Amino acid sequence: MSTDNELEIRPINESDLATLWELIYKDEQPEWKQWDAPYFPHQSMSYESFLAKKDSWVNQSDRWVITVDQDICGTVSYYYEDVQQHWLEMGIIFYQAQRWGKGLGTRALRLWIDHLFQTTDHVRVGLTTWSGNTRMIRAAERLGMKLEARIRNVRYYNGHYYDSIRMGLLREEWAANE
Repeated sequence: MSTDNELEIRPINESDLATLWELIYKDEQPEWKQWDAPYFPHQSMSYESFLAKKDSWVNQSDRWVITVDQDICGTVSYYYEDVQQHWLEMGIIFYQAQRWGKGLGTRALRLWIDHLFQTTDHVRVGLTTWSGNTRMIRAAERLGMKLEARIRNVRYYNGHYYDSIRMGLLREEWAANE
């Protein structure tokens, strides 16, 4: 029997695809998109089109699912900002609004950061968000991430300008905090 809010991150299995499609692409305007780069358009996608791209999801090192009490509720991911692959940026999305504000994102990011530092030789992990996503900024700060850049008024959403926020964490800072 699992305890309440038992959280895990793990690679994506083929059996996860139907749930992921429903959480990410079924709705044309999902609620989570209001917080995850809402200034970029969201494209819904048919299940068949999503399945055609399954190889970019299943058993990939750069995108894993987040489960809470064994239910898929989000994803963690990373990508490289530069071609030399020394500048790693990570992300997280909790697709279910009822899961927000409970510290689950911070817990999932802690696991993901730990995994990234254990499985790569990178000296830094970064996270980019926008100033309107205060929950994401607070989670990053709780994990010891530092504000590295604030690019002012470059994200336009719902008639307002927001800042792009870049945060980062060095391997030695992570080791000292953990």
